[in-house]
Amino acid sequence: MDSEIYLDLDTAIHRLAPRTKIFMLLAAFVLVLYFQNPLWVMPVSLLILLQGLISRSLGNLRRIRHVMIVLTASSLIMWTMFSGGETKLFWVFELEALAYSIARTLVMLSLITAGMIFMSTTRNEEFIIGMIKLGLPYRVGFAISTALRLVPTIVASVLTIAQAQRSRGLDLDSGNVIERVRKYIPLLVPVFVSTIRSTNVFSMALESKGFGARSDRTFYLQFQYRKADYICITLLLILFAVGTYFKIAGYGQIPGLIRF
Repeated sequence: MDSEIYLDLDTAIHRLAPRTKIFMLLAAFVLVLYFQNPLWVMPVSLLILLQGLISRSLGNLRRIRHVMIVLTASSLIMWTMFSGGETKLFWVFELEALAYSIARTLVMLSLITAGMIFMSTTRNEEFIIGMIKLGLPYRVGFAISTALRLVPTIVASVLTIAQAQRSRGLDLDSGNVIERVRKYIPLLVPVFVSTIRSTNVFSMALESKGFGARSDRTFYLQFQYRKADYICITLLLILFAVGTYFKIAGYGQIPGLIRF
């Protein structure tokens, strides 16, 4: 299993400046939360899927397909049970509650998909530089970058230790889900020890090189806005303005919806 999420491809989305991709992510997160009606949420979801098709990053969703299936089923059930309406559908369920549960599920899946597309098209370094250019303090950005970089390292360490234990005869694949999870718990001890040791060495290396001694920073990676970035930001502003207008005007709501 590859622990790296970023896809090194040459697509129109990949070539955008980091700040443009951050704006796209924020716009998707805001717009998809504006409306209750699934018919109004769907256009934003389709735009997110279009972004995934252009960037050829939707294949990364296979990594979390089981989690998405479980979240979809639980979301549909929970939102239907904890909301109500005026139009009886069947048994104790109302049409408004079902529509609201579908919309909330679409919102959740859209947020996950937008986040996965962003991580698939943006390197950690690009993301942090983009945040620093937007005003994030360098030390905070460095801490976030380090944390993001540790995630695939920890995953790779777990896979390496699991393979080493399999070669010694440990059966990690038999039994039900609970039994397999219990078998993996002892493997977390060497993972944590290795992570703490690496973090300690990393902190000493930073101190020895005088990290934080100077406030002004230079960056090896340089990103300039191009024509595609200006076009994308213009379209985002138009979409955001239109979505905000519809939200303020009261469109996209579900009449008769009761939320418990």
